[in-house]
Amino acid sequence: MRKFRELRWLVASLALVALIGAACGSDDEDPGAGGNGGEVEEFGADTTMGKIQEAGTIKVGVKYDVPLFGFKNPQSGDVEGFDVDLAQAVADELGVELELVEAISDNRIPFLQDGTVDVVFSTMTITTDRDAEIDFSRPYYIAHGRILTSKDSGIEGAEDTAGKRICTALGSTYETVVIPEQLPDAKPRIVDTYSECFQLLQRGQVDGMITDDVILAGFLQQDDSMQIIGDNLTTDPYGAGVKNDDTEMGDFVSGVLDDLLAEGTWNDLYEEWIGQYTGQPAEDPTDWTLEQALEEYPCVETC
Repeated sequence: MRKFRELRWLVASLALVALIGAACGSDDEDPGAGGNGGEVEEFGADTTMGKIQEAGTIKVGVKYDVPLFGFKNPQSGDVEGFDVDLAQAVADELGVELELVEAISDNRIPFLQDGTVDVVFSTMTITTDRDAEIDFSRPYYIAHGRILTSKDSGIEGAEDTAGKRICTALGSTYETVVIPEQLPDAKPRIVDTYSECFQLLQRGQVDGMITDDVILAGFLQQDDSMQIIGDNLTTDPYGAGVKNDDTEMGDFVSGVLDDLLAEGTWNDLYEEWIGQYTGQPAEDPTDWTLEQALEEYPCVETC
């Protein structure tokens, strides 16, 4: 796994984020190494895993503008982060090369449905509505919803957002569930990406942005005039997305994640990408099942 580079390049990179398109990027490490000591299991030609092995490449959707999880380093051109390294582990287990595809909140599911990607690792919360359209792996990260605002905004919690311009990303649970239910009197500003929200916040064009705490922590590294405020508003179990009804592929990805958790690699990646910056211990995802994750977000649109 690649070592974390200093976050000082993030400040300079924000101006470049708006220029990042949906182009693919290759971020490969020693393809074919496998996660089991160099021996790669061969899968049947009728399985998704076998088809990926035949192609020699797995296409994984990740975000390119979320520090700590998936961010395109403007100095190296590499896309780096926690989600990226989990994607690399899946590629290694199949013995194939990793091809990254930028997948924002609003196109993650369409990309799986139309075959643009084979898997998504894109800070995606497991919800019942999404589970009606795709399948999920086991939960691999537990985040919590918070609000980021300037220190002089006067906003100290969700109760202070009435009439305030609160930004979040199109297609996120914050757009469809959290703002309507917990910030009903706020004025939502919905944009394509969280980096856009952050730029609007820095320019004073919105009063706050709402998303997962770990995403906000990455942006907070760039601007000490900001603060994360209020109590946890949500519990958000992240899962890797696979195509609907592809149970075998979902089980395979879950097995890779189980191995990373059991052998301690998951903890190492957490400290490398997240823990050293948030100062917080990891919330253990092994305490969660997929069924428990789905209970956190009952159906809203598919009922």
